Amino acid sequence: MIRQQEPELMEDPEQVLAYAEADFEIPHNHFIQHLKAFVGNDFKGIALDLGCGNGDISWRFASAYPASRLDAVDGSAVMLDYAKSVAPIHKAAPVNFIHGRLPVVILPQPHYDIIFSNSLLHHLPDPQTLWQTLKRYSKKGTQCVIMDLLRPISIATAQDMVTAYASNEPDILQHDFYHSLLAAFRIEEITEQLADAELPFNVVQISDRHVLITGTMP
Repeated sequence: MIRQQEPELMEDPEQVLAYAEADFEIPHNHFIQHLKAFVGNDFKGIALDLGCGNGDISWRFASAYPASRLDAVDGSAVMLDYAKSVAPIHKAAPVNFIHGRLPVVILPQPHYDIIFSNSLLHHLPDPQTLWQTLKRYSKKGTQCVIMDLLRPISIATAQDMVTAYASNEPDILQHDFYHSLLAAFRIEEITEQLADAELPFNVVQISDRHVLITGTMP
């Protein structure tokens, strides 16, 4: 099944609210667990969250690493408005949310100690936007953790996944999940992207629909 690109940004308020209220506890918690397994438990440096969306993973990171500093960037102002609005309920270090679109956004730090991203890659028209941004804002030793969806082998498989994992969610979220699956990349495509970017990262399938990419900048 060939890739079918979806819109890069989520800017419809109804769409943002549905996403914010959806139950992502399991995959988002798994992301933080995978990140901690890769970078350790005692990180105290400066981190960057690319494509932070409604900030759920940003806040989870800030809670897991209270001595760290975190810049979180997203191209959707509506998403960031929601992320900032829930700040009072999170007992975590402050998060610096930044509105901007890759690759043109200018970030406050020249480089970061950790760069992470969840579910951004499949939104990008050009996947090199992500990989080149990692290179631009990293230094020797920067640890990178990326998780994203994997494109199923067929339309029927994508429909089955929506039924299995999002049948209790609003129609708009089921629609977005389905089209995100169709827009995602296959493992062999991601491996080729990394080779083109000269990034020596590891690519591992961690579920029937998720891939984890980790690496340390040489």
